[in-house]
Amino acid sequence: MANKRQVYIETYGCQMNLADTEVVLSILADAGYGQTTSLRSADVVFVNTCAVRENAEQRIYGRLGDFRRYKKENPGMVVGVLGCMAERLRKDLMQSESHVDLVVGPDEYRRIPELIEAAINGERGIAVRLSRVENYDDILPLRTEGISAWISVMRGCDKFCTFCVVPFTRGRERSRSMESVVREVEHLGARGFKEVSLLGQNVNSYHDGQNDFADLMAAVARVDRSMRIRFMTPHPQDMSEKLVRTIGENENICNYIHLPVQSGSDRILDLMNRTYTRGEYLALVKKIRTMIPDISLSTDIISGFPTETAEDHHQTLDVIREVEFDGAFTFKYSPRENTKAWHMGDDVAEELKSERLNDIIDVQREISLRKNGAMVNSVCEVLVEGESTKSANDYCGRTDNNKMVVFPKGECEIGQYLDIRIDRVNSATLFGTSLGLSGRQAGHSRLAANA
Repeated sequence: MANKRQVYIETYGCQMNLADTEVVLSILADAGYGQTTSLRSADVVFVNTCAVRENAEQRIYGRLGDFRRYKKENPGMVVGVLGCMAERLRKDLMQSESHVDLVVGPDEYRRIPELIEAAINGERGIAVRLSRVENYDDILPLRTEGISAWISVMRGCDKFCTFCVVPFTRGRERSRSMESVVREVEHLGARGFKEVSLLGQNVNSYHDGQNDFADLMAAVARVDRSMRIRFMTPHPQDMSEKLVRTIGENENICNYIHLPVQSGSDRILDLMNRTYTRGEYLALVKKIRTMIPDISLSTDIISGFPTETAEDHHQTLDVIREVEFDGAFTFKYSPRENTKAWHMGDDVAEELKSERLNDIIDVQREISLRKNGAMVNSVCEVLVEGESTKSANDYCGRTDNNKMVVFPKGECEIGQYLDIRIDRVNSATLFGTSLGLSGRQAGHSRLAANA
């Protein structure tokens, strides 16, 4: 209907926020709202936020300043903040001079339609109560056509790492039923999606009362063997042998694990409340690689945690060299209010944080380049994801072990699996030539033709 109120949403942060945006869009679609990609045509504008690091919050404050101009042009526009930042900074966002009308936390999305109506009638609204039960199990997220989808299988976190605000902004752990997740994967398969990623703040602590995360992964993998299955983000403490075995036994569960280590120093790990030691982490890596020899591993590392010394930093570099991660997401420590680390003080100078971060990046880049270089002349199966950001003549896609590959378009299509010969590499990307459809794609095409 042409007279539908139109909603515009910008999403920041992790894949969990992207999945939450799809839940919000589904709730609003059921309430009669349309979706627009134009700010000028929007009746309702939301920013779905991340509060994990300070620079993310500053970006969002800047964007809210941009929205002020559109609201002046259209005084009836409703402006809202969703997600983690909404819960954490609700008082600042709802101060009297703010142009924000709504602040809605991650567990209150069902209330958004009524809060919008109230805002249209002049009432500013805030709903940030955390829940021990809300998991949006009955809501089918609203997705556009595509090949990859994110599925939130559990919410919240019980680990309470001292640097992390997630337990305070998203609450305690609760899991969806395995049956509802499997139904969602079946729905995605029927719509032609080729890859699903199961998401949770601590995804491998999933348990619906009967089934653990390994059970869930096995059930999802059985839905469609031509569909790739990924997951993130696990915690090392909950990486069970059963889960590792399940990954190894199912060909369509990708041979890739993102396994955050955060630091290589036992002293810092203890201050972070990471619940494992350096030795335990390295033993886990050894077990994983023994059970799945061709697994790829990536990690998260924080530089400059409170009281971090040069020795602590060098221990982190040693772990990177010993494990030889395929890639790493690296961050300077950012103090967050309400966390235990906040009270430790931020005593590592920014310049020193940057220097140590650059050390970490340099070591990891060298390892990534060497490991990628070993793939030259090999043939990899690649799922075609879309056009390369750097060339309209090339497509890009990912291997099973999460390596980005760029190759000439040729006659292939987005969503196909291709065999790509790797010709050259850098530390972040593989470059290759298509050898045609992979065995998986050819088999899938034959099944479709015979259906």
